[in-house]
Amino acid sequence: MKILVVGSGGREHAMVWKLAQSPRQPVLYCAPGNAGIASLANRIPIKSDDIAGLKNFALQEKIDVTVIGPEAPLALGIVDEFRKARLKVFGPTRNAARLEASKVFSKEVMAQAKIRTAHAKSFEKITDALAYVEQQTLPVVIKADGLAQGKGVIIATTQGQAKQAIIDSMEKAVFGQAGKQVLIEQFLDGEELTIMAFTDGKTVVPMPPAQDHKRVGNGDTGLNTGGMGAYCPAPLGTTEIQEQVRREVLQPMVDAMARLGSPFQGVLYAGLMMMDGTPYVLEFNARMGDPETQVVLPLLKNDFVDVLEAVIEHRLDQLPVEWHSDATVCVVMASGGYPGTYQQGIPLSGLPTATTLSDSSSVVFHAGTAQRGHEIVTAGGRVLGVLGRGRTLLEAQGEAYRVVKTISFEGCHFRTDIARRALKT
Repeated sequence: MKILVVGSGGREHAMVWKLAQSPRQPVLYCAPGNAGIASLANRIPIKSDDIAGLKNFALQEKIDVTVIGPEAPLALGIVDEFRKARLKVFGPTRNAARLEASKVFSKEVMAQAKIRTAHAKSFEKITDALAYVEQQTLPVVIKADGLAQGKGVIIATTQGQAKQAIIDSMEKAVFGQAGKQVLIEQFLDGEELTIMAFTDGKTVVPMPPAQDHKRVGNGDTGLNTGGMGAYCPAPLGTTEIQEQVRREVLQPMVDAMARLGSPFQGVLYAGLMMMDGTPYVLEFNARMGDPETQVVLPLLKNDFVDVLEAVIEHRLDQLPVEWHSDATVCVVMASGGYPGTYQQGIPLSGLPTATTLSDSSSVVFHAGTAQRGHEIVTAGGRVLGVLGRGRTLLEAQGEAYRVVKTISFEGCHFRTDIARRALKT
């Protein structure tokens, strides 16, 4: 069996790592991959947004299943193109992926499906947006409509910040085309929770609840990032909350997309704000989160290949999906300057050898790395995701930071308080 994973980050390394544990011993490929993935899969030098190149490779190599990691190829319609070529592919179609690719579309569908979310209004004219924001209670949230690599959301605490965010997005185009239309949204104050789910377009199977740490600094301070770490399970996501989210958020959205003629297959990611025990949707993503994948996938008991096939073949209702009762904590080690400008090509030292053991207490997932001769060097803002696993969150946290201390590269920074909310540290 041949499986192709599309992408190059920590999420894709976690996917490849999990697939490598399959009893079916698939031959693994990853396009374009990274230095860490190279020990587990054949790296293919095709960019994740080169849809034609990926399709041709899959056809030539007779790939049995392709798994799409990042959001960009989904928004470009890679699933549609693969299906036309009769290739099996895991992920939503272009129309279904609009749930992530357009925040305005997502809000419209949430309204139709009566899913709780913050009140918001969209604008295509900067003058209208600036006039509207003057009337809003602070803080207020400004969101670029399209894909902005997790950086298109600004929480403004002053009118000056709010107006500058609108100008930066709509006039200065700091997010490119993604920011030409903006959402001005009510600020929700609570604790964030992520619940992802496998879905075949009808059946919904939630994953254990996780919590991501978006802010760059300890205590949730500083700029927003793509994610500085995560942990699972998040105690905030009780069994009752998980069932409520399945019943009131995930299933209604999957049903709504089916009614719209765009059935959603793959992973539906619900980014939630818990307010007084009630879940409100901050955003939907059309794929697995990063770094949430790194803490959730290691807890999957099933053969990941079986789950992928059940989703693709519309028979998820026939597969009991089971999870380990352990806890996991992932700490992101980032380049100096991230989430701003940073240098690349800096050598890493102290990296442990790769492991594919499902019961190992730590794994280092590569996110932004490259091979240069015999050296592994930095090649991105988020460089590594160090995973610790234990019977409790405290054990898992201790294991993650034990490994973090053994790895170094110039300018490296990381948060020292991942899982702090759950552990009250």
